[in-house]
Amino acid sequence: MSDELSRLADWVAPLLAGLSVPRRRAAMVQVATYMRRSNAQRIAEQRNPDGSGYEPRKPRLRAKKGSIRRTMFEKLRQAKHLKKSATPGTAVLTIGGRSARIALVHQRGLRDKVDWRRPRSPVVKYPQRELLGFTGADVDAITDILLQHITAGG
Repeated sequence: MSDELSRLADWVAPLLAGLSVPRRRAAMVQVATYMRRSNAQRIAEQRNPDGSGYEPRKPRLRAKKGSIRRTMFEKLRQAKHLKKSATPGTAVLTIGGRSARIALVHQRGLRDKVDWRRPRSPVVKYPQRELLGFTGADVDAITDILLQHITAGG
């Protein structure tokens, strides 16, 4: 996937350079908005960028009676956590705030405490669940967005 993105970047860079700065920034804002929507939808579907499903949670030993369990990362896909930013040269999608730590642990499959608020909480290795990434459809959609802005003029 990174090969496709680097080829796209190499191909579109000289074309975008011909646009005015406000037009380039508008294109990057549209790309960042698309990526936020696409990644939020993929997180809701519990899918990695390659199309495989997230590894399910381990079953709880003791669950509170009557408790309602949410799907994984239900709040992470909200716009207040999925931050987008754009400059005339870049479109960036990040996960901000305290939730960034949780996202990083799952994105890379790292070790972390089960409950970071408790000092004696056990440390667990979390399976890798890619929250942010590009699919083939994303690359095609980004190409379409950029071509729209290029053909509209500078």
